[in-house]
Amino acid sequence: MTISVEFFPPKDEAGEIRLWEAMTSLTALAPEFISVTYGAGGSTRDRTVRITKEITDRTGIATVAHLTCVGSSKSELGEILAQYRSVGIRSILALRGDPVGGPASPWISTQDGFDHADQLVELAANFGGFEIGVAAFPDGHPASGGNLAKDIDVLLRKEELGATFATTQFFFDSNKWQELVNKLHNRGSKLTVIPGILPITNVKQLKRAAELGGTPIPPSIEAQFSAIAEDSEAVRKLGVEIATDLCKELLALSAPGLHFYTMNNATATLEIANNLGLVKNG
Repeated sequence: MTISVEFFPPKDEAGEIRLWEAMTSLTALAPEFISVTYGAGGSTRDRTVRITKEITDRTGIATVAHLTCVGSSKSELGEILAQYRSVGIRSILALRGDPVGGPASPWISTQDGFDHADQLVELAANFGGFEIGVAAFPDGHPASGGNLAKDIDVLLRKEELGATFATTQFFFDSNKWQELVNKLHNRGSKLTVIPGILPITNVKQLKRAAELGGTPIPPSIEAQFSAIAEDSEAVRKLGVEIATDLCKELLALSAPGLHFYTMNNATATLEIANNLGLVKNG
């Protein structure tokens, strides 16, 4: 069972200081890899390349850099892959990405670019030298209208083109992850599907994250958070408790790992890991 963590590129020097503080704290988890995102519309691409290289240089931990279709032509995407390879990055997460205006905005094609992540997987596979990951959605991809069979077909196509692992969007029901994995395995897939965990630390974050990812909030969980919405510390504790319980259920289901969306803060992730007995150094 492996642990991995995800960060986003900081916007300023203060954010960068917080990032490295969080990263230092999270080395106690001995993560298998550290994932670094793009901003909306690919807006932080250059910082993603720089930060990913620095993480590898400073920690020696494998890094997974995100690569999206947004705002880049095929030739530009090839240049980004060359940049990644030149700085020692060996794994990427191939995503369509959100439009510049956010997930609810209409998709705008880029001239000579790609509209779907499977095209990006194929490009990276043909480029060579990368392990390729993709995204999976236990609650269904927002664009598939709840058609899980379609989502499975898309994942199988990405695997056929060269993807070897997937990290999931965050979710609340361990059975949804199990259903996704079972359906893939029943179709002969060998794709490793790592569940993504987002510790909810404030109610605004919960609603925003659910809106961005299309993740439905179970009524019981929404009610629990609503009842204590004005008590920030109680909200944070509840978020850690819910995430801990979800992780326990996933480990009981033989999940291959846990992928934590840290929001560039180590505290909640470390608390959950401590609850699970996963912290390596005390």
